[in-house]
Amino acid sequence: MSTSPLRKTRSARRGLGRATLADVARAAGVTAITVSRYLREPQRVSLQTAQRIAQALSATGYVPNKQAGALASAGSGASRMVAALIPNIANSIFAETVQGLADALQGSGCELLLGSTDYSVEREEAQLRALMGWFPSAIVVTGRRHTDAARALLQQARARGTPVIEIWDQHAASDGFTQIGFDHAAVGRAMAAHLIERGHHRLAYLDSGVAEDFRAHERGEGFLAQARHQRVAARRLAAPRTGDAMQSGREALALLLDAAGGPAFGAVACANDHLACGVLLGAQAVGLVVPREIALLGFGDFAFGRQLEPALSTVQVPRHEIGQAAGRALLAALDGQTVADQRLPWTLLPRSST
Repeated sequence: MSTSPLRKTRSARRGLGRATLADVARAAGVTAITVSRYLREPQRVSLQTAQRIAQALSATGYVPNKQAGALASAGSGASRMVAALIPNIANSIFAETVQGLADALQGSGCELLLGSTDYSVEREEAQLRALMGWFPSAIVVTGRRHTDAARALLQQARARGTPVIEIWDQHAASDGFTQIGFDHAAVGRAMAAHLIERGHHRLAYLDSGVAEDFRAHERGEGFLAQARHQRVAARRLAAPRTGDAMQSGREALALLLDAAGGPAFGAVACANDHLACGVLLGAQAVGLVVPREIALLGFGDFAFGRQLEPALSTVQVPRHEIGQAAGRALLAALDGQTVADQRLPWTLLPRSST
């Protein structure tokens, strides 16, 4: 009797690459009961023993199967779980991606479990360790930058037959996981080219103040590379991190002024629209005329930027489409199909601010 691709995938996930409690116990030189006690109540295990067990857990990649009991009672009709980790749930740019993912999963029998990393690769690693205990049917992570341990967890999951998809990135340098997104350095190059085409030759890129906002930094690298290519002076400045991106933009205005209080740059591209809107409002508050004295370009195409006067030039990105494409890809992978990387289109929207 033939076996369906989906059944093969599930069998592979049950049987391949999974470390057991006994494996950890052997590596630590203790009993399985001691390892189990450490996992339940670590304070009951001596410090020396706890350190050995922790090292063994890291070396073996063991995670407790929290789903085993639920599967035993629920039977084969249990819902499949898709785990998705995004940088910030409150940010509308990622909220729309989550909505796209949820839309694609609608009616598939898959349930979406969501986590927010707050742009921290260490937090992503911790969340992956917790999620792996539930042995999700598929994993969606944002970007391609991970800690070594997180990458190992993702590779172990893939070895068990679990689809792993990296969203918001599409880059040649990958670890073999399916990528759905776009090239951020290419966006940065287009931003610089647009400002130069408009006649600006003193450029700045106002970068995100979040150290692990790697995609914003890549856009900045592309921006500077294009300026160098066209032999135009450009600098990259980091916005202050305030917890409110628009306020960060207002405060960053001081970095963009010269000693006399005038604009030190003819045009500024910002890591996101919130920063750009903050700079625009701050510039107007001190009497600078946009774009005559300082031109501004954002990223994200948020509704607020369209309502300003002048309206904010920006880059429109496929935030909802990324989620939809990721959902369709993981469902195809769960059905045993080969899934390729997808590079989605973006559009630079010139408006009055440039």
